[in-house]
Amino acid sequence: MATYVIGTNSVHTSAELCDYLSRRIETGDVVHVVNSHKGGDSTDSDDVRDGDDALNVVSSRLGDFVTVETHQFIRGNDPAEDILECAQDQNADEIVIGVRKRNPTSKIVFGSTAQDVLLSSNVPMAVVPLETVY
Repeated sequence: MATYVIGTNSVHTSAELCDYLSRRIETGDVVHVVNSHKGGDSTDSDDVRDGDDALNVVSSRLGDFVTVETHQFIRGNDPAEDILECAQDQNADEIVIGVRKRNPTSKIVFGSTAQDVLLSSNVPMAVVPLETVY
């Protein structure tokens, strides 16, 4: 049995991370899905709704195969902090995050959340390249 923690910020990211995980998961695995917002003036009801939608994608796509637990945090932390804390609390075997290709030459530039998770985690990680939306 493996425990995965995935960080998502959109339905598109969730779908692509599910595509990756669908080839890896086995019966008995647990997937914790984290969506994190700063809160206060930087989070509105649309952000919360979009976060719920992103979490629901994972439940819908993987919930028939493994246990999926969703976590939407709105508590002032950086998303990386919430992902890392969840991984620690759940004794995760792997963290799964997505990164976007940011320019036409396809050079990958990690976003600050991905970079913070990569630099701060002692847990094995999978970094999934996401489709670039122009």
